[in-house]
Amino acid sequence: AFFQAGGLVFALWGREQLATDSGVQDAPGWGGVTLAHNVGSPAEVDEVIEQVRRARATVTREPGETFWGGYSGAFMDTEGHAWEVAHNPGWTLREDGGVELAP
Repeated sequence: AFFQAGGLVFALWGREQLATDSGVQDAPGWGGVTLAHNVGSPAEVDEVIEQVRRARATVTREPGETFWGGYSGAFMDTEGHAWEVAHNPGWTLREDGGVELAP
């Protein structure tokens, strides 16, 4: 389920499915939460994943097409937080950086 929260989108997923999508094991130490950074194109997803790789983050899922029609990759930052970098062609990225769900 997706909920619009101002310029943010709050999503609820099953823990096991989220772990699989994030490229991590659903094991002790993982909190069952993934943060997402939405970008304007698949090329931007690739660029951000390369930046985090150079910053020594652990890429947990290489960028690629998704089951929902977008493009994304995932990583664990150096403090152990799970992230997804995503391009969703059905969502709108506002100039202020906010995200809007499709109507």
